[in-house]
Amino acid sequence: MGPDTRPDTEAAPDEVTAFLARLTGLLLRSSGEGAALVERTVRHTARALGADATVLLVPDGATLTVSTRGDSRTVTLRGVPEVFRLDQVVALKPLVRDVRAGRTGVAEADRRLAAIETSRPPYPWWLKLLGVVLFTLGFAPLMQSTWYEVAATAVLGTVAAVLAVTADRFPRYAPVLPLVVSTAVSVITVEVFARDTSHGGPVLLMLPALFYFVPGDYLSAAAAELAAGFITTGAIRLVYAAFLLVQLYVGVLLGLYLTGTSTRALFDVAAASDLPRWALFLGWIVFTVGTLLAFAIPFRLLPSLLVLVYVTVGVQSLATKAIGETGGTFVAAAVLAAAATRLSLRPDRPPRLVLLLPGFFTLTVGSLGMRGLTTLAGGYVIEGFRDLLKLVTIVTAIAVGLVLGAVLAQPADAERRGAAPLRRT
Repeated sequence: MGPDTRPDTEAAPDEVTAFLARLTGLLLRSSGEGAALVERTVRHTARALGADATVLLVPDGATLTVSTRGDSRTVTLRGVPEVFRLDQVVALKPLVRDVRAGRTGVAEADRRLAAIETSRPPYPWWLKLLGVVLFTLGFAPLMQSTWYEVAATAVLGTVAAVLAVTADRFPRYAPVLPLVVSTAVSVITVEVFARDTSHGGPVLLMLPALFYFVPGDYLSAAAAELAAGFITTGAIRLVYAAFLLVQLYVGVLLGLYLTGTSTRALFDVAAASDLPRWALFLGWIVFTVGTLLAFAIPFRLLPSLLVLVYVTVGVQSLATKAIGETGGTFVAAAVLAAAATRLSLRPDRPPRLVLLLPGFFTLTVGSLGMRGLTTLAGGYVIEGFRDLLKLVTIVTAIAVGLVLGAVLAQPADAERRGAAPLRRT
C-alpha cells in the first residue's frame, strides 16, 4: 500500500492525537520496569501515522505533543506504573507493528487498543492467587534451602496472595497493601514459625512471602534509567521504590509491636540446608509458572521464559564462582538483557519487558534492602549496613549489566527500525 493511499495518513489530527494519547497512557501504566521505551515507541508510531510526537516523561505522568498537518496538540496523562498486566504488553506489540507497517489505520488501531485496555485478565482470581503462592514458593530456597522454609512460605505466601487478590477487588486499599501484608506476615511468622531459632532468622522466613511486594524491579529500573540518562524518571522512581521498601519495613516492625516481640528478634542467620538438589532445580519451574500466573503472562510463553530463567541462574552461578557475587550478578544481568533484546526483535516474540521479568527476579535484589533495614532495627548495626551496602552494589551491577546487554545486542540499524537504545536522544 503506497503512502498516498494509507488510511492512517487521511485521519483527522484529533483521531491521531487520541490514539497516541491512549497508546502513551497504556505504555506509561505498564512501565514498572522502566520508562526508557515509552518515548521512542510513541515517536516512531506517530511517524508511521504521518505525525510528529514528543513525550516528556516522569514515572507517573507524561506530556504528549502531537504535530500533524501544521496543527499541534498537547495532552497531559497520568498513570501509576506497574507490571501486573503483562498480557496487555504482549498484545500491544503486534498492534504497534501493524501501525508502523501501514497495515492498520488509526480508527482500527484505536479500536484494537481500546479492546486491549478493557480486556479481562487472562486468568481468574483464584489462578492469580495460586500464582502468587507459587511465586513465593519458588523464591523460598534462595533465602534458606530448607523444608521448613518452604512449608512456612506455603502458609505465609497464601496469606499474602489472599490480601493481594482482595486488593484487586477493592482498589482503594492498594496504596496500603504492602503495609498490611508485611504486618500480617510479621505477626504470623513471629507467633507461629519463628519460635525455634534453629529454623533461621524471622526475616528470612518472612521474605519469600513478601517478595511479590518488594520493589526490587523498581530499584533496578531506577538505576538503569539513571545509567541511561533518564535522570528525572530514574530519580523519582528510586524515591518511590525506597518508599515501598520502607512501608514493608514498617509493617514488619508493626507486627513485632502487636505481638510484644523485641526488635532484637530480627536477626539474620540462616539454618543449615536440607533441601536436595533436585528440589532446588525444580523450584525454578514452580517460580516461573507462578510468575506467569501472578503477572498475567500468556501461558504459551512458559518454555521461552523458563529457558531464560535457567540461563540466568546458570550464568550467575558460574560467574559468581569465578569472579564473586557482584561480578556474577553483573554478567548474568548482561547475558539476560542481551538474550531478551535479541529475542524481542523477532515479530513473533513477546516484548523485551516480558522476556526479562522472570529472569530478572532471580537476581533477588529487593530482598537485600528488607534484610538490611530489619537487621538494623534489630540492633545489628554492622550486619544491617553490610546488607544495605550490598544492596547498592548489586542494584548498580544489575542496572549497568542490563544496559550493557541491551546495547551489545541491538542491531546496527536500531534507530531506523525503531528499536530503543538505552540512551537519551
